[in-house]
Amino acid sequence: MGSVAKKGLQQYLVQLQRHPLRTKVITAGVLSAVSDIVAQKLSGIQKLQLKRLLLKVIFGAAYLGPLGHYFHILLDKIFKGKKDSSTVAKKVVLEQLTISPWNNLMFMVYYGLVIEGRPWIHAKSKIKKEYPKVLYTSWTFWPVVGWVNHQYVPLQFRVILHSVVACFWGIFLNLRARSLAKS
Repeated sequence: MGSVAKKGLQQYLVQLQRHPLRTKVITAGVLSAVSDIVAQKLSGIQKLQLKRLLLKVIFGAAYLGPLGHYFHILLDKIFKGKKDSSTVAKKVVLEQLTISPWNNLMFMVYYGLVIEGRPWIHAKSKIKKEYPKVLYTSWTFWPVVGWVNHQYVPLQFRVILHSVVACFWGIFLNLRARSLAKS
């Protein structure tokens, strides 16, 4: 690894140790930006929509980063930091039945109301139609991520891994929401 990259990673890890919430908030915001830029380009948007990008950064930094930080701490307290297969399975099931559906719903509501500026009745109609498909897709993808995260990743890095994977999930959700906007 180059010395600049290595030094940057070391500084990041120091910040993560000293200021875990702040570092996770910034990381979630930056990765939300990356996710949205990629999604905008993949969906054929020629000129970057800066307002949309800023709104996605706000969602990542103000909602996803803090929620993930506290949720993973809570899970570790509930299950006393255990990492045996039975406990990890319980964590994954709890995660998939609580925070996963909630996060997907909140993203769809936020996207429809705030990013697209749709009236509630239109956003609600799209959510009612598409939420089951998004949730099903989520449940075929995120349990594997959750298993790896809870089994092998130390607590202080779980939100970071989750945010990196969520960057790609965000691209999927953005492209899905974008295709819905055309329908």
